[in-house]
Amino acid sequence: MAMPRPLVTTAVISAVTASMLLVGCSATANVEKSEPKLSADKLATTLAKKLAATTGQPTPDVTCPEDLTGKAGTTTRCTLTTGDGSTLGVTVTVSSVEGDQINFNFEADDKASPAS
Repeated sequence: MAMPRPLVTTAVISAVTASMLLVGCSATANVEKSEPKLSADKLATTLAKKLAATTGQPTPDVTCPEDLTGKAGTTTRCTLTTGDGSTLGVTVTVSSVEGDQINFNFEADDKASPAS
């Protein structure tokens, strides 16, 4: 059974009104598109694969402490742990963002820290 058009419109307006009430409870007045993020785990996995491809070595153990926000210039530090337990810092810098795709550059430190 088809609903009369005014009832459908009323339902849509009511849904929009309810949505506006929820937004009204928000602490943020501006509605901006949030920046994409790459989870710390996904960043570590991607970085490990890129490091292996760059060096021709097996995929290293990489950990990253935080998600990477998709904003050009944003940086984070990750840690590469070698087979002997020594560690090497890796700086990751967002170079550009295209939609939800985050492009980044990385640079490993010159010196490794010995195993503890």
